[in-house]
Amino acid sequence: HKGIDKTSNFGTLDIIEALKWVNSNIQLFGGDPNNITVFGESAGGHNVLSLMVAPQADGLFHKAISQSGYTTSMSAEHAHINNNDNPTFNHTSNEVVKRLVLNSDKMSNLELNKELYSLTAEEFFSDYSDKSNLEVPLLTNDGIVIPKIGLEKALKNSKNVPFMAGSNRDEVKLWLAAAEYFVELDYSLFGSILGIPKVKIKNEASFEAFNFYRSEAWKIRGVIEPISSLNIAGNLNTYAYRYNWDDHRRFFIADFRKLIGASHGTEIPLITGNNDVVGGFGFLLYPSGPSKRFLSKNMMLFWSNFAKKGIPGESTNGIEWLPYNSFKETNFLILDNKSNMKVTNSYVSYKELVQQLNRDDRVDELERCVILYQMGTFVGNDIFDRIKQFSNFDCVREDARNFLEANKNFIEY
Repeated sequence: HKGIDKTSNFGTLDIIEALKWVNSNIQLFGGDPNNITVFGESAGGHNVLSLMVAPQADGLFHKAISQSGYTTSMSAEHAHINNNDNPTFNHTSNEVVKRLVLNSDKMSNLELNKELYSLTAEEFFSDYSDKSNLEVPLLTNDGIVIPKIGLEKALKNSKNVPFMAGSNRDEVKLWLAAAEYFVELDYSLFGSILGIPKVKIKNEASFEAFNFYRSEAWKIRGVIEPISSLNIAGNLNTYAYRYNWDDHRRFFIADFRKLIGASHGTEIPLITGNNDVVGGFGFLLYPSGPSKRFLSKNMMLFWSNFAKKGIPGESTNGIEWLPYNSFKETNFLILDNKSNMKVTNSYVSYKELVQQLNRDDRVDELERCVILYQMGTFVGNDIFDRIKQFSNFDCVREDARNFLEANKNFIEY
C-alpha cells in the first residue's frame, strides 16, 4: 500500500497482519476464511472501528462487533500543535520527541528522523510508564490507514459488513469506584478487626449523576454515532445493545450493585464464561445462580449466532434482537436477567442529555461543568464547544481541567 511507511497507526496495521495470517491459515484449524468476525472491547472496540475504515483491511473480515468502543482520532496537525493551543491534551508529539532525543529542536528533519529510527521500541514505550503523565497516542488521521476526515466521519464510507455495537449502563463506575473524590475506606467495625475496610460512597447522588451522564455520552459516541454513520453508508445490518446486568452480591465491604453495577468490561466474563479477569472478586461480582446462567448463555448464543450468520437471533425465552435503524427504529436489546431482557428504544442525543444536566440538582455548578467537559472530551474527539451551546450554566474548560487535576487521586484496593 502506498505511503505505508508514513503512517503512525501501527496497532491497526499489526491487527491487519494478524488477520492476513488468519485468512491464510484458519482452514487448517477447521475455520472458514470467508466467515471471519472481529470483535473487541474498549480499546479493542476502538480497534474494530479502525478496521472498518482502513483500506488495508478490505476483504479480511466479514462481521464486526464493538463493545464499549469509541471513535477518537486526531489529525497529524493536531498532534504537532503547540501545547497552549491544544484544548484536550497536555502533551504533543513535539514534547515526546524532545524527551526522547536530546537537542532535537536543533536538528534537521533528516537528522531527527535518523535518531528516532535508531531508538528501540522499549525506549519509546519507557516514556509512557505508569509514572509518566504522558497521554498514550491513539489513531492518527494520516490519509493512509485512517482517512484524513477522521474515524467518526469515515464510518459513513466504511465497509458494508454486519455490525454490532453496545455499551454498558454504568461504564464509568469502574473509575468512579476508585476515585478519592467519590469513595472512602471505612475501617470501623469489621475493618479494624480483619484489616478489610468497607468501601463507602461519599455522596451517592453526585456519584450516580457523574456515572449517568458520562455513560450515556459513551453510548452516543460508541454506539449511536457509529451505527448512524454506517446506516448513512447504506449498511442497515446493524445491531445495538445496552448491558444492564448488575446482580452482584451485597457484601459487608461494599454494595457492589451500587459501587460497580454494569460497569466497563463487566460483560466480558459472561461472554467468555471465565471470571479470571476480576481475580478474587469473581464470587462477589458473578455469583452463581439462574440470573448469571441465563444472561451468560444468551450472550454466548447472540455472539455466536452473529459470527456464524450475521444475525444475533432470539434469546432462549423468545426475545428477538431487532436491527437498529437510525432512519426508522432505534432498537436496543437490553442485556439483563430474564425479567429485564427486552428490546427498547434507548436513543438519546447530546442536546437532550445536556438539557437534562441543566436541571439536575444532584450536582453543584462546578460538578455540572466537569460533567459537561467530560461528556465532550472523553472517548471521542473534542466536541465540548459544540455541546456547550445546549447548556444554561457557565462552564469554562479550564475550570473543569483544574478540578480534574486537583481530584485525580485514586484508592489502591
